[in-house]
Amino acid sequence: MKCVFVTVGTTSFDDLIACVSGHDSLQIFKSLGYNQLVLQIGRGKVVPEPFSTESFTLDVYRYKDSLKEDLEKADLVISHAGAGSCLETLEKRKPLVVVINEKLMNNHQLELAKQLHKDGHLFYCTCSTLPGLLQSVDLSTLKCFPPGQPEKFSAFLDKVVGLQK
Repeated sequence: MKCVFVTVGTTSFDDLIACVSGHDSLQIFKSLGYNQLVLQIGRGKVVPEPFSTESFTLDVYRYKDSLKEDLEKADLVISHAGAGSCLETLEKRKPLVVVINEKLMNNHQLELAKQLHKDGHLFYCTCSTLPGLLQSVDLSTLKCFPPGQPEKFSAFLDKVVGLQK
């Protein structure tokens, strides 16, 4: 099974969940050869109805103790721009598309996504541009994130959020 895993972490990001579970997005996933979509919806109000057909499965849950299993089986991860979700996905060497929540004020997540994109580790977009990005992007161009350097990532985050110059 070729799987897309979508995570919003501990927050809610209803626009993202509505976008990826909509008819158009499901058709795009199918056209790209994916046959499973797993949604981790956090505390969101949008709760898509799980289904399973011969050619496609949609699974939905709020939280698990660990996302490790879902990340490991994913062929593509679509995530909010939370630092924890990004880092965990990149450490697993999974292709990552980060979707920026435009409704957040003082969006440090955008800065994180921009820098990791500039460094070649992920693609980022908004909910409105996600379908087009999925259809046009070449995931094989992404660079692996260097493993085991939490102090560098921490220093980078401090710089991005303005705690360090």
